[in-house]
Amino acid sequence: MSDRGTLVRAVGGTREVPPPDAIARDYLLLSLRLEQHVPGTVDAYYGPADLKALVDMEQPRSPARLRADAVSLRERLAAEVTEPDRRDWLAVQLVALEAQAAELAGDHLPYLELVERYIGIAPPRHPDEEFRAAARTIDSLLPGPGTTAERLAALDARLVVPPDRILPVVQWLVDQFRVVARDQFGLPPGEDLRLGLVTGQPWGAYNWFHGGGRSRIDINTDLPFRAMLVPRVAAHEAYPGHHLEHAWKEADLVDRQGRLENSILVMNAPECVISEGLANVGFRFVAPSDRVDLYAELFERAGLADPADPAANRRDAELTEALWAPRRTLRAIDGNAAILRNADGLSHAAVVAYLCEVGAYAPERAQKRMEFLEHAVWRTYVFVYAEGETLLERWLAAVPPDEQPARFARLLHEQLTPGAVTLPA
Repeated sequence: MSDRGTLVRAVGGTREVPPPDAIARDYLLLSLRLEQHVPGTVDAYYGPADLKALVDMEQPRSPARLRADAVSLRERLAAEVTEPDRRDWLAVQLVALEAQAAELAGDHLPYLELVERYIGIAPPRHPDEEFRAAARTIDSLLPGPGTTAERLAALDARLVVPPDRILPVVQWLVDQFRVVARDQFGLPPGEDLRLGLVTGQPWGAYNWFHGGGRSRIDINTDLPFRAMLVPRVAAHEAYPGHHLEHAWKEADLVDRQGRLENSILVMNAPECVISEGLANVGFRFVAPSDRVDLYAELFERAGLADPADPAANRRDAELTEALWAPRRTLRAIDGNAAILRNADGLSHAAVVAYLCEVGAYAPERAQKRMEFLEHAVWRTYVFVYAEGETLLERWLAAVPPDEQPARFARLLHEQLTPGAVTLPA
């Protein structure tokens, strides 16, 4: 699982950034100026340093002026951008930036409409029965007494990676997945990443892309790091997820095609649906189809296996794999919780109780999740994970299995919008 963060990264060094055309230049300036008002709007910036310096030195523009800038820029697209895919991508991004500026200017939209303007898809409210059915499946798989949430929490507590083993086991899987991703999708020259541990963040793990093909992946240790998440974190944040996507788009879209608008990563915009969706679905392209052996080795490397009882380690691996599908279903409850809190006006305590009772959350994890669902930036972002994954799974399933890797590779190289990958009903 990956939850986004709140830093701007301007990368200098020896890398030469091609000069932007007028549309890209104004798009970059608009995004950087919005960041002045709401830190966290810009996730990463590795474009022309002079534009960042210009914005840093000027007086912040009013939200009303920024809204007008977004409207004007969108109106110029038809005359100034000849490539249809680029024009469509910029158009939906600018709808989001205009909505962000309007919100700053005091023109508030209802929560669900605001989310749709931001991410380009309507946020669904899932029936609670979906989650209750998943919880019943989990209940049937878990041994022992107690409620479903209690037994799930007990399993997670038993399979927590010790702090001194976190970086080694994540690095082990990153290295494995890198080889598979290299063979399937290729790697841009010079790409690289490093891992680190942090605390005090609302997210679980995060990829900071610095430009020049380089990323830093931080893992938040505010809560115990569950072993069952390690393979997903490695795929989501690194290969073939965020790191590989950003590195390839920098190499292809920015450096080769000169589409400088891709040298900035904007939060609460349609590009996030594609980015988080591909980071989630990418796991199945790099992980083995039978993941029990992978979990068994992971538990051994993390020091969680009992050498005197190898059969127990195998049972834990089989249980972890069996639980993944229903636990994945439960992840979409975060969207429901965000709607209950931000659209329906339920209290903090009531939503925590909902996450625990319907979503089988442990209380401390429900409280931690509320930091994300109530955050000024991430309360509208939360939908991009489950809904992005669902959208791209359908798009991939529309072609035969042997064609799906090539279709997935398009996500790493092209300016695709949620509309471009939405299948007819």
